[in-house]
Amino acid sequence: MARKSLSVLRVARTHGRRGILRAGPLALIVALGKSGIRANKFEGDGATPRGRFHLVRLWWRADRLPRPPSLLPTRRIRPDDAWCEDPADRNYNRPVKLSRGDAADRLWRDDHLYDLVIELDHNRRPRIAGRGSAVFIHVARAGLLPTAGCIALAAPALRRLLPRLSVKTVIQIGD
Repeated sequence: MARKSLSVLRVARTHGRRGILRAGPLALIVALGKSGIRANKFEGDGATPRGRFHLVRLWWRADRLPRPPSLLPTRRIRPDDAWCEDPADRNYNRPVKLSRGDAADRLWRDDHLYDLVIELDHNRRPRIAGRGSAVFIHVARAGLLPTAGCIALAAPALRRLLPRLSVKTVIQIGD
C-alpha cells in the first residue's frame, strides 16, 4: 500500500539551537542554525530562515546508501557536485560542478552530513544575492550540534520521513 505524502512539516524552535519538527503524528528533535531562526536571513549569518518553503529534490550518496524510498525527485551526489555560495557568482544558490580545489559547499563530503540532502526552494525565485544559499534538510552531526543555517535530523529520523515527502510537501519554519 502506497503511503500518502505529508503536506506540511512544521519546525518550531524549542530552546537554544534545537527545534521540533512536526510531521503528522511525529515530533522529531532537529538541529537548527547556530544563530537560531531569523526572518531576515543573509549569507553567512548562521541562521535558519523563517518562512514557508517547498521541498525540491533529494540528493543522496549512492556509494554509501541504496536509493532511498521517496516521492521527491532524486539525484545521486557525484564527487564534483557542489552548491554555489558566492553572491557575486551568476550561479549563486544553485548546484554547480567543480574541479578539485574550487571553492563552494561540496555535496560530496568525507563526513556523513550530506549522505541524504533535501534541497529547499529558499531564495530561488527570485534569487537575491546575499540572502542565503544552500539551505537544506540533512543528516545531523552527533549530538545534534548546530548547523550553518540548515535543518538537520538524526539519520534514522530522516530516513523515516523520506517515504512521506514529495514536491507537494512544504516546510513551515518558525511561527
